[in-house]
Amino acid sequence: MIVAEKPKFALTVVIAAGISNMVLDYLFMVPFSMGVAGAALATGLSQCVAAVLPFIWFISKKNQSALHFTKTRFEVRPMLHACINGSSEMMSSVSASITGILYNLQLMKYAGEDGVAAYGVVMYSAFIFLGVFNGYSQGSSPIMGYHYGAQNHKEMKNVLKRSLIMLASAAVVLTALAIILARPLSAVFVGYDAELLDMTTRAFRICAIPFLVMWFNMYTSCFFTALNDGAVSAAISFMRALVLPIICIIFLPMIWELDGVWYSLVGSEILGVFVSLYFMLAKRKKYKY
Repeated sequence: MIVAEKPKFALTVVIAAGISNMVLDYLFMVPFSMGVAGAALATGLSQCVAAVLPFIWFISKKNQSALHFTKTRFEVRPMLHACINGSSEMMSSVSASITGILYNLQLMKYAGEDGVAAYGVVMYSAFIFLGVFNGYSQGSSPIMGYHYGAQNHKEMKNVLKRSLIMLASAAVVLTALAIILARPLSAVFVGYDAELLDMTTRAFRICAIPFLVMWFNMYTSCFFTALNDGAVSAAISFMRALVLPIICIIFLPMIWELDGVWYSLVGSEILGVFVSLYFMLAKRKKYKY
């Protein structure tokens, strides 16, 4: 929808899917008493909402964009190229699942069920802040891709410069907010247990530190996807989201125990900056940004 120049409609679809999920969650779990199965069904149906609405728009006569359904032949090469270019996003999703399992295993070892509960609160709350970085990175990607395709190197430099300034400024503000709001946000979920609340608050404040640099890693990965360089984008995601976190998750708790688990996120993101910076500098001449 963004590429079709309908970002507002895309936002509407996402909101509609989210509201559908919340309403169906309540209906299936409370009046219909379907339990966890009801929550799963609500999630599945909300995804259908997110798929059906854009599909209807693309086949409607109101669609005046260059993107529309039409008869075509099966083309393997562009599909494979699209898969390769999107491999970084796939790697990020797969890596998040693997590292999530490792975090839970380490937390069970050093803090038991309370540690897992604290991790869940921190991660879900962090999505609120990281959504700003991810949203801008994904949203600016088509713009950068357009100017790269048009060989408009001056505007590429302009977009890159403004993006780095905006994201860096947002990172400072969001990090400060996360640290300040750590206890109130944690209290919403675990306010019933003073000890768990203290653990979650401390974890939240430690895990907020990487917000200062995380935006750069996220933006760089999307940046190279926009430049059609899926290999570099995937390499950044692979190192930042899988290799470095695994190393930090395994070794830092050996030194700092429970705090080491929380600081592993800090360490992996800081090390990831060096990986992202290397590719940004190494590819400047090739892409002329």
